[in-house]
Amino acid sequence: MLKTTGRKEVSARLAEAISYGDLSENSEYDEAKNQQAFIEARILELEEQLKNVEIIDNSSSEKGTIKIGSKVTLKRVDSEAIEYTIVGSTEADPMTHKISNESPVGEAILGKKNKDKVKVQAPGGVFEYTISKVA
Repeated sequence: MLKTTGRKEVSARLAEAISYGDLSENSEYDEAKNQQAFIEARILELEEQLKNVEIIDNSSSEKGTIKIGSKVTLKRVDSEAIEYTIVGSTEADPMTHKISNESPVGEAILGKKNKDKVKVQAPGGVFEYTISKVA
């Protein structure tokens, strides 16, 4: 979409801004050039991510074992249970309970099963969790 629609929209904005004349004091032109640079940088970033994609086939792995894509409910002794989804590092979003497989919690629970207890070494100290659900 960025390569097609995004580029076309910016190109149209640039053409319109150029038609106004004097580019040295043309704020529309400057803004369109900035947007063009942003779109091109984003396209390069996404293409680089796609070059390094690794498809993970979870179909053959043991059922009930935590892996990338698993939804896991963790319970700490001193707090309520929270459900997390284990994702790759580029998809991680702690605000929506998506934690990276490379995070301290993610690393500690990968390969574990329901009812397992894990100790997590995190920047805030050592925390113990019980896995109460794996989906």
